[in-house]
Amino acid sequence: MRDAVLSIRNRLDSLGMVLSGFCAVHCLASLLLVTVLGIGGGVLLRPEIHEIGLALAVGIGLLTLGLGALRHGRTGPLLIGGCGIALMAAALFVGHGPAEAVLTIAGVALVALAHIRNLRHAH
Repeated sequence: MRDAVLSIRNRLDSLGMVLSGFCAVHCLASLLLVTVLGIGGGVLLRPEIHEIGLALAVGIGLLTLGLGALRHGRTGPLLIGGCGIALMAAALFVGHGPAEAVLTIAGVALVALAHIRNLRHAH
């Protein structure tokens, strides 16, 4: 049973890293497509995409990083992930553009780093 729970937590941390990567790619691609080509603004920059992404980051982050902190007793990954989620949340309020991209990419990088550290401490 313990191995199954550990496997699920590891998979959720991996999912968190993959979602962070998708978020960064989406952010850069949106900025590029809208700025350089002038297309995709109506779809790629919709607030719902960012709100859903943030909700997923918060949910998966709290679950996996919180459980990891409880399991291995190290709060570092949880604090790093929390800072990343805060940056991502701040990006929702600055409007579309370079500032949003910088905040989002910095946030997802911190969240991904937190998941990596969580996985390392789990073993």
